[in-house]
Order: sequence, then structure tokens, then C-alpha cells
Amino acid sequence: MSKPVLHSIHVHPLKAAAGRAPREAVVEPWGLAGDRRWMLVDEKARVVTQRQQPRLALVSVEQAAEQTAAGAVLLSAPGRVPLTVPVPEPGGTTTVEIWNDKVEAVPAGAAAAAWFSDYLDAAVRLVHLDAPATRRPIDPRFARPGETVSFADGYPLLLTALASLDALNALIAQGDRPEEGPLPMNRFRPNLVVGGTAAWAEDGWSRITVGEVVLRVAKMCGRCVVTTTDQTTAERGREPLRTLARHRRFGDKLVFGQNLVPESSGTVRVGDPVRILE
Repeated sequence: MSKPVLHSIHVHPLKAAAGRAPREAVVEPWGLAGDRRWMLVDEKARVVTQRQQPRLALVSVEQAAEQTAAGAVLLSAPGRVPLTVPVPEPGGTTTVEIWNDKVEAVPAGAAAAAWFSDYLDAAVRLVHLDAPATRRPIDPRFARPGETVSFADGYPLLLTALASLDALNALIAQGDRPEEGPLPMNRFRPNLVVGGTAAWAEDGWSRITVGEVVLRVAKMCGRCVVTTTDQTTAERGREPLRTLARHRRFGDKLVFGQNLVPESSGTVRVGDPVRILE
């Protein structure tokens, strides 16, 4: 078998929206640079994702043109006029809720709120995480003091493996809804995709390096209804949850992928070697 390598990198600037696949990315303590620093919240300031709004999969978030303010993003979606949203000025935070965490974030303004509310036909606001180093600690059961995370579900990075997806797709093909497969990797919305491993090898990893960056495996990633959402049409099916329930149930979780916490910073690049330390 070939040696493990970094096959692809995926950054999702807005939680729940479409991602992009750069050839390299900077690993910061709280995740990939620019990953999930924006989020939508409802009228009660609770996170809004594809769980409630599958059409978020069709929203594209790109870096705005160079002449705009640094860090500004360009939003686009079917039937919508694109909108450039600058990074809001620090200060004036509002408390938002993401799962069991209450986090201080900066509202992005009325224009962004109206754009998303019209698109989703629901009252939502866009917020920005201005200080990821201090705003949201990782679950202390799986973290060390001072470790934080962006607006990702719970951990700075999510890793998946090509061989494991191949194995899952083979199981889907043998199941009662084979017409729903094979599924692409974007159903799982990872940050790092590894090639050159055996199927499910990542289950046994505790600590790895990608290039020169050291990463600790915090816990397996339990999957939700978002994985049943076609990321190109926003339509939902039943897979992969039906097959994961039969073959990848660990306790009360249906598992695909591993959550990671960086132990060092640096740049990762497609093609980097992946070394298993523990």
C-alpha cells in the first residue's frame, strides 16, 4: 500500500455553506485559516445550519476583490444578486448560541441579514467570530486548557479518508437504497482528506503529522442529517445514515471521520505526507 498523503484541503468560510478546495492552507490553533469564521443565527440567536436550511449548501462564499476591505467575502446563491460583506469592526458583540456553547460574535449588518433572510425565507442574521483565540473553548473532556475552536461543530479540524469513503460506498451499494450511492466526500464536509490508507485506519490514530503540523485526534465524528443532503442540489435522501447505522455505530453515534486538535501551527499542502505518531 502507498504511504498516507494529504489528498485535498477544504475550507468553509461560512458554517453550512459551500466550501472551497485550496492547494494549501494555514493551520491555526482553532482550525484552518478562514474556516467557519462566519455563521447564521435565527431570531433567538441560535445557530442555523443545513440541518434546518439545506439550501445553505448552494451558497458560495469567496474572498472579495482585492480593492475591498481585507477579509471581506462575496456571497452568491441561486436567484440572488451577489453581495460583498466586509468583516465587521471589532466590538459591539452579541451573544449567540451554537449547540451547548454561548459565544460572543460580531453582527455583520442589515444588508447581509436581509440577503440571507430573503434567500432562506426565514429571519436570520450573519455573525462573525472576531477573536477565535478566546471566544469558544473546546469541550474540556477532549481538550487541553486554552484550546479553542471556531464555529465548527466542536473541534478545529475534521479528517476523513478516501479508502473509508470507498468502503462506505461499497456498503451502500449492497444495501436497500443502492441508487443513492456512490456518495462524494463533500457530504461529510471535512477539512483534510487523506489518501493512501486502509479503510477505517483512521479509527486507530491518536496523533499524526500532516507535513510539519502536529495534530491530535480528539474523538470520532458522529454524523447527522447534513450527510444526507446533496451538496449540489440541496435535496435529501436517506444515505449514508442508514448504512452508517448498520455498520458504523459506536455507542449512540453514527461515525465517519475523526475530529482533530492542532498541537502546532503551520501550512499544510496537498501532497504532504501524513505520518502516524501514535
